[in-house]
Amino acid sequence: MDLDDVWRTIDAQRASLADLLDDLSPAEWETPSLCAGWRVRDVAAHLTLAQMGLRPGLVEVVRARGGFDRMIRDSALRVGPLPDGEYGRRIRAMVGSRRRAPFVSPVEPLTDVLVHGQDIAVPLGRERAIPPGPAAVSARRAWAMSFPFGVRKRLAGLQVRATDSDLVLGEGAPVEGTTGDLLLLITGRTATVHRLSGAGVQRLPAAHGRREESRRRTT
Repeated sequence: MDLDDVWRTIDAQRASLADLLDDLSPAEWETPSLCAGWRVRDVAAHLTLAQMGLRPGLVEVVRARGGFDRMIRDSALRVGPLPDGEYGRRIRAMVGSRRRAPFVSPVEPLTDVLVHGQDIAVPLGRERAIPPGPAAVSARRAWAMSFPFGVRKRLAGLQVRATDSDLVLGEGAPVEGTTGDLLLLITGRTATVHRLSGAGVQRLPAAHGRREESRRRTT
């Protein structure tokens, strides 16, 4: 994907996620997401911060005393609670903009909206397709980063192979599935492990209902 394709995908994903958020019931907003300790509302709040500027970002780092997970969680909690309709409105307002948080590439907001969209949709039983091409771009980026995912250590001795794209990462016992499900695995989610196949699956952590063991986040 070239840069324009990445941004077009981000725009489309933000718009469709905003539509999903507009359709949620009061109970769905309070449902535990795939991120441990986060409700659907909290994940949506985090996504509204995708264009946070340098100064407010530094303030959040100082408040969190440099703790990455704490900074991500606390900054999201400080957004709200907002009226239910405001989350979708703020996310939709980003469509067409290429502004992003400091020190990240365009692939990070792509990964954010792809993965956090599933953090919201999966526990609600909402269908939300992940496009294979963009998911492969995000998966390769996440695999290459030692932080925050630690994926090469976590999935050492395994090779992930997509059934709907040319994504192949790692070496060892095969783990096969759609690119979207592999992206969730790579970013620390276990909720769709039951959809994967291959000799390496038995070495993966099992899914734990609606919530994740892992506290790892997308950036």
